[in-house]
Order: sequence, then structure tokens, then C-alpha cells
Amino acid sequence: MFKIVEKSKIWFSISLAIILIGVVLMCTRGLNFGIDFKGGTKLVVELGDNFDKVEVDNIVKEYASDAVTKTVEGTQYEIKSTELDETKTAELFDALKEKYTLDDSALVSETQIGPSVGKELSRNAIIAVLVACVAMLVYIAIRFEFTFGVAAIGALIHDVLITLSVYAIFDIPVNSSFIAAMLTIVGYSINDTIVVFDRIRENNHSMRRSNPAEIANKSINKTLARSINTSLTTLIIIGAVNVFVPTVREFSFPLLIGIAAGAYSSIFIASPIWVILKNKMNKKKSVKTT
Repeated sequence: MFKIVEKSKIWFSISLAIILIGVVLMCTRGLNFGIDFKGGTKLVVELGDNFDKVEVDNIVKEYASDAVTKTVEGTQYEIKSTELDETKTAELFDALKEKYTLDDSALVSETQIGPSVGKELSRNAIIAVLVACVAMLVYIAIRFEFTFGVAAIGALIHDVLITLSVYAIFDIPVNSSFIAAMLTIVGYSINDTIVVFDRIRENNHSMRRSNPAEIANKSINKTLARSINTSLTTLIIIGAVNVFVPTVREFSFPLLIGIAAGAYSSIFIASPIWVILKNKMNKKKSVKTT
């Protein structure tokens, strides 16, 4: 049987190291916010069936180094950039017209995106996460007990911070799709944690003479194979989508990080936190009885 809880300092240290690096970079360099948060220009150009996206990307990068591009509906090409002003937009479109023999109607749309949209998205996402965390804490406290709820929320915060830290460390652009992915991660991660906690609750009744660490270790080992198989299957599917469907990469990539972090936290973070809280509660009870 793997003794997970006894090595909790190692698991906490690994996570803490990643989070600290990420927090330092977020405080000094900041996150690499994309067009959805900083504002800019979005273009959609009809290029037809025969165009090489890599070739078009190279042309676009000459006019907008920070451009985020994707193919839409097979024949349309979308460009988002904070660097495209009216002059650069005209020059870029002229270059594409010349390369692919396009007429003026090939410019399907040109939209200016204000930074206020990104701020509103961020605010609404933070509110949504906070409301979800409070609701889950209440539900888990009623369904299980309060210590389970606190440990589960701690694991969720861990997953969110790990994902943010990876984006900060590798300077990956953060756009509106990232917000949607973060909300999805919160929902997925709590589900995996609840499976482990459900087994801990069962063993807590049948192993009354055992200490919390022994109960947690046995529960984790019983659910370990299921947790790994479920998370691995999900990661393979999302990884395939990330590689072969580039149009959803802004959504699928943070999901990969978050689900991996969620699988890690449900085993190595949530349960050890529960053991720490349970031991503190037991000590308080023993002090009161004496």
C-alpha cells in the first residue's frame, strides 16, 4: 500500500514551488493578457479552400507579432491582435489580397475589441468561481462534514493557482477561452476529489480504531487506479483535440494543465489536507474531554 499522507510535505513542496514561481512572475512581469483583455482588432478574411495556414501566419506576423490566428469554417481566417491599427490592417489585407488574388469582399469583418469586455469577463468569472466554491463547501459540509469541504476547496484553489502559474511561467497568452477552461477545471476537479472523499467517509465508519492517516491512505489506494485511469483517458482525448483541432487550442490547452493538476490534487493535496484538519479537530476534542 502506498503511503501518500506520510509524504505530504513532498507533495505540498512540489506544488508550492510551482505556485511561488508563478506568483512571483505574475507580480513582476504579469500575465500575458491577450486581445480579449487588452483590446485590439479582430479580422476575418475569406481565403477560400487552397491556403496554407502556416504560410498565412508568417505573413500576418510581419504586421502583428502578437497575432492569434485560427481557421474558421474551413475557408475563413481569423486574426486577433493588439498591434493592428488602421494603417497596419490595410497593409496586411493588401498583402493577403496580392498573395491569394482576393477582392475587397474577402474582408468578411473587422471588429474593434475594447478592454472593458475582458475586465467584465474576469469579474464575472471570479464571481462565478466564488459562488461555486461557497455552494460546494456548503454541499460537501452537509453531505460529508466541514473538514471535507475545506479540503476540497483547498484542492480547487491549488488547481487554479497551478494553471495560472504555468501560464505565467511560460508567458502563454490569456484570452476569454482561458476563463471558460478555468470554470470547467473547477467542476471536473471537485468530481475527482469527491470520489476519494466518499471512500474516506466509508472507511471512517468501518475503521474507527484507525487514525485519519491510515484511513486516508487506504481510501486513496482503493481509488487510485480509478482516478488515474479516468484522468489519463480524459487527458488523452483533450490532448488529441489540442493537437488536431487547433481552433479550440485556447480552450483545450488550459484544460490539459487543469485536469492534470486536478488529478494530482485529489490524491496528493486534498486528502492530506483532510488528515491535517481531522487531526487538529481530534486534538481539540481530546483537550476538551480532559
